[in-house]
Amino acid sequence: MRTKIIAGNWKMFTTPTEGDQLADELVTSLKNIDLGNKRVIVIPPFLHIRSIVSKFPDMTQVSVGAQNCHFETEGAYTGEISAKMIKDAGAKYVIVGHSERRQYNHEDNALLYKKVRAALDQDLTPIYCCGETLQQRENGEYFETVSTQINEGLFDLMPDAIGKIIVAYEPVWAIGTGKTASPEQAQEIHAFIRNLFAGQYGKEIAERLIILYGGSVKPSNAKEIFGMTDIDGGLVGGAALKASDFTAIIQSA
Repeated sequence: MRTKIIAGNWKMFTTPTEGDQLADELVTSLKNIDLGNKRVIVIPPFLHIRSIVSKFPDMTQVSVGAQNCHFETEGAYTGEISAKMIKDAGAKYVIVGHSERRQYNHEDNALLYKKVRAALDQDLTPIYCCGETLQQRENGEYFETVSTQINEGLFDLMPDAIGKIIVAYEPVWAIGTGKTASPEQAQEIHAFIRNLFAGQYGKEIAERLIILYGGSVKPSNAKEIFGMTDIDGGLVGGAALKASDFTAIIQSA
């Protein structure tokens, strides 16, 4: 049975002071529930990482991640953050290829492959994002889009490396719009993704792969979404900024 993972992406929200307060609220909320075999990942802005890591010293099922990394270990890349820095700050995960990075920073699959490799080289777990825009969905191009993103971003990895990554499917048309893919739509694409990995690496590796859903997950829809066969949790955006909502989503997994 695959582990359920709920990851909260804070994006460019909260100052360090506000982030500390939110983390404190999360500590209080999570201590009051049984996490079972679930894992929780808190993904704040870079500035917050070391402080947020210190908030969960005794909560082994809660880890911290970063929202992006550079593909080089170090160098003259002003304003960038390396996977080596992220690891030293205490984080264990890093998002690679979020739709907002693809859109606003023009990150393509070849670049993202290098970022995945950089993360793995530092023993970080990449959370590799894929997903289609509204136009691609309406044009019936979503299978092709997702297949290309995965093929070019991940399929040069060796089989043992695939066991160290997480995939997050983001229907871009459902992020921040209030729209949500139906549980059936989400399951369809998650099953498609798992079958892609089965074709490339074999059924055993594909069955172990954790695939998260990242499209406007809320307390009101989380249980139904997480009940789908191939959905192993969520990459949560706005709802992760309120401790009570994020906790409710975790409980739904």
